Amino acid sequence: MDLVYWEKIFETHVNGIDAVDAGHDLNHIKRVVKTAKQLAAAEQAEIAVVLPAAWLHDCVQVAKDSPLRTQASRMAAQEAEQLLIRWQYPVQHIPAIVHAIEAHSFSAHITCETLEAKVVQDADRMDALGAIGTVRTLLVGQSFGNPLLAENDPFCVQRDANDQTSIIDHFYTKLLKLKDSFHTDSAKVEAQKRHDFMILFLKQLSDEVLG
Repeated sequence: MDLVYWEKIFETHVNGIDAVDAGHDLNHIKRVVKTAKQLAAAEQAEIAVVLPAAWLHDCVQVAKDSPLRTQASRMAAQEAEQLLIRWQYPVQHIPAIVHAIEAHSFSAHITCETLEAKVVQDADRMDALGAIGTVRTLLVGQSFGNPLLAENDPFCVQRDANDQTSIIDHFYTKLLKLKDSFHTDSAKVEAQKRHDFMILFLKQLSDEVLG
């Protein structure tokens, strides 16, 4: 299979997608593809499944504050299936690609049943951690008009986190919980590094804000 040929088709298509926010733009998709390739090689996953699933995982985008948010990955999977059939992608891989796209989403709560789905989910989830995850969180939170910090207990020491209250709360509601959700051994190593970076970032921010 000529993966270079297929990548050009996938990239051309996603170039035409309007991102719902700065955290889910074309650069996010390209980073997920890059990580997915690395994980697929390390874990010996089927690249003919991983590659299209990574490129098309956000081919349908739903805003984070939409009531349809939990359906976004299923909607993307359905769209990807139709696209792959239209493009005459090898039909034997399409069911596994559909599953990998459905299962990638944090909010969908779909169990990964294949190695390829685990690789794609790990690659997408990795982009929520570390320096890039921190920047994405700040960008998306600002676009919703949320303040950086809650006025009361800004680092959630004695209160339950609520990311509708402030941008930094999102670290406590989701991001700091992601580390233990990775599947592949190679992803777990990188996720730990990125998790540690976020801990240091929050500590430094707390030192500067609270003294």
